[in-house]
Amino acid sequence: MEEEGLLYAAPGKDPRLMQPLVLAYIGDAVYELMIRQYLIAQPNQRVHHLHQEATSYVSAKSQAKALDIWTPLLDEEELDIVRRGRNAKSGSAPRNTDIVIYRLATGFECLIGYLYCARRFGRLRELMDLILGKPLAGEASGAGPQHVAEPDPASDQPSEGD
Repeated sequence: MEEEGLLYAAPGKDPRLMQPLVLAYIGDAVYELMIRQYLIAQPNQRVHHLHQEATSYVSAKSQAKALDIWTPLLDEEELDIVRRGRNAKSGSAPRNTDIVIYRLATGFECLIGYLYCARRFGRLRELMDLILGKPLAGEASGAGPQHVAEPDPASDQPSEGD
């Protein structure tokens, strides 16, 4: 039996032929859902904490870092999808980041959207595991070796060099 994931309705055309910004649009939603699923599987279930953690993962800067981790492992087709997303003109300027980071994040979301629409759920999970890591027993959320989320600025802990 083919795994359907949460694919409610199949796209109207081959995902390779879809506009990159359309793939990024669905990729953004899929990524947010996967991050939320990952976070609720962690020990800390306070909604405020979940929101803060999710926000740190979905920032353009974190997505660009994740893409940097993925890039050496992507095949030619996946690299082409990222390139198409990165080069797509959105018509709007990013609000909280520079244009280079924003375009990398768009390429990242485009790849997620492509893998989702192409029903390549196993590959999507494989890539997500690289950036989320596998928390050890008793370890706090986000503590995997490849955790790419930005630090919480409201944290009481001083950063290195303070």
